[in-house]
Amino acid sequence: MPAPTLQDLAPDGLDTVTDPYPVYAALRAEGAVHRVLVPGSGESWLVVGHDAARAALADPRLRNDIRHSSSWRSDGGHAIGRNMLQTDPPQHTRLRRLVASHFTAGRVAALRPRIEAVALDLLAALPERGTADLVARYALPLPVTVICDQLGVPSADRTVFHAWSHQLVMPASEQAAATAAGSLTEYLSDLIDRKRDRRDADLLGDLVTTADLTADELLGMAFLILVAGHETTVNLISGTVYALLAHPDHLALLRAAPDLVDAAVEESLPLNSPVHATAFRFAAEPLDIAGTRIEAADSVQISLAAASRDPLRFPDPDRFDLRRRTRGHLGFGHGPHHCLGAPLARAETAVALRLLLRHRPALAFATDPDTLTWRSSTLLRGLTELPVRFG
Repeated sequence: MPAPTLQDLAPDGLDTVTDPYPVYAALRAEGAVHRVLVPGSGESWLVVGHDAARAALADPRLRNDIRHSSSWRSDGGHAIGRNMLQTDPPQHTRLRRLVASHFTAGRVAALRPRIEAVALDLLAALPERGTADLVARYALPLPVTVICDQLGVPSADRTVFHAWSHQLVMPASEQAAATAAGSLTEYLSDLIDRKRDRRDADLLGDLVTTADLTADELLGMAFLILVAGHETTVNLISGTVYALLAHPDHLALLRAAPDLVDAAVEESLPLNSPVHATAFRFAAEPLDIAGTRIEAADSVQISLAAASRDPLRFPDPDRFDLRRRTRGHLGFGHGPHHCLGAPLARAETAVALRLLLRHRPALAFATDPDTLTWRSSTLLRGLTELPVRFG
């Protein structure tokens, strides 16, 4: 008998895309690890408990390289090049080291004036009164502009680049994903060639001219930084604004005490996890996770969203509260694959919130929040749009 999907496990009347958290709560109550069917990917072990998830994220016996999978026949899916999410130490360590210095707290602090300038330009284009979709006009273009600046993607190419990226992480169909992968591969290959000829002074230009990377690794690095550098932050910005609008008392508190903006970001990360789960990992040998036997070559997915709301680790985890100090959540993962861009995502979201509330203080939902729709994949979750009213 095949394993159930998450939707199969959902209480009557609940949609796991709209609200997966009751399902996670029910699963956690029964155990930290469960066998589930992931549509389009087959059966996998899903880790939902915090302690089990944290341990699994750091366990070297769980590999990201799909060649450890029992079902491996090809690279699996529409991979572009060879990137850090597809590799394990020592290859992963080498690749990460080549770009880690570009995402340190110091580098991100130096970027803040540019992040603020982009945010102010976007806010200036928003109406002072009336309505607008905050995803399309603010939460999305802010991180897209910043990461494209870093990599040297020309301004004219950024809209189409995001369209391809979106089809890869939230595909409408297999054909749409394949088409986007082909288009993005061609575009990035051409961009890399141009960087090699011009020796541009940006992150991609630096990688092209100085890093010891194979052609596949260079392509994969460009792809991963571009896509991961904005998709998750879009969800974090919009999800945090959504949480504040849904909790007017805390929105008022943040208006009165803007220095709580970092607390708002940390509180939002586990409440509306932008990265919902890790990419599949594969057991290189038999192992035990929280008392569950995992056989060699089995696939394992770690639910960061479920683990970050585990009541055994976080008291009252479904409550949004700016006054508490949220620590130890897994919103950016843990272990060797801990999100490299976490400092940048935090900074962009904090800047976006602070300037939004300063320049558009009278902010409210422009529609019933229960009618909002969420885009979801095995990895990511975020609002498709967030209509807000100004003034």
